[in-house]
Amino acid sequence: MPAVFVVIWSTGFIVARYGMPHAPPMKFLATRYALSVACFIVWAIAARVALPTDRRQLGHLAVTGILMHAGYLGGVWAAVKLGMGAGLAALLVGLQPVLTAMWIAGRGGAVETRQWLGLVLGFAGLALVVWAKLGVGEISGPNLALALGALVSITAGTLYQKRFLGPCDVRAANLVQLVAAFAVTIPLALLEGEGMRWNGQLAGALAWSVLGLTLGGSSLLYLLIQRGAATAVTSLMYLVPPCTAVMAWMLFREPIGFTTVSGMALAALGVSLVVRRA
Repeated sequence: MPAVFVVIWSTGFIVARYGMPHAPPMKFLATRYALSVACFIVWAIAARVALPTDRRQLGHLAVTGILMHAGYLGGVWAAVKLGMGAGLAALLVGLQPVLTAMWIAGRGGAVETRQWLGLVLGFAGLALVVWAKLGVGEISGPNLALALGALVSITAGTLYQKRFLGPCDVRAANLVQLVAAFAVTIPLALLEGEGMRWNGQLAGALAWSVLGLTLGGSSLLYLLIQRGAATAVTSLMYLVPPCTAVMAWMLFREPIGFTTVSGMALAALGVSLVVRRA
């Protein structure tokens, strides 16, 4: 199950590449959130799930939804729209465990020598990949800033959720989070001049985004945590960037050179040193 979750998570960056030629990022995401909200409403009613009534809990859920959905996905989609490859976008946001460890260390938390070594290796691998991509027009100032913003957003959302959110049914939590993400995204979508050009490819990307990623991925992660496999999920997350890179090479012929592979391996080793238990 952890391996299936990683594969599903990796497809999110591929969906971005499929949807980009036919829809602007914010319009696609706003549509995705709206359809996901509708699905979770049906699921919650069928399962008789009650929404949280505490205003403070609802506020915390809204903040995490804005950070982990609107901020994270909005940054990734906008970066891909501006020319960043799916593999590189996955690598950048895949450094979330590294950024989290840095935050914990800055707050006085305990970070072992092994984890500091992982931080150095992770950033060295990232620098190697970024350097290799500079000459092919895949990186620009705006798309790099957007991808890094997505990394900061999902990291902040994860830390915020761990700090402020109490136990909550995953369906109710997702419903509130997605409503908040939609409320933030829809004004940005209305500002986009480009319209959505509906065809089979766009419909397929949207369907997988809603059913596979939002409903399936979130539910699978919940089941894994319930069954005590959260550690396995965390340790496998560093496999997302190379998995995405292989998918992008097969589907879009995004080049994978020796320098890129070496950088990804180095980053994967670094992240594994940070997240694994001693």
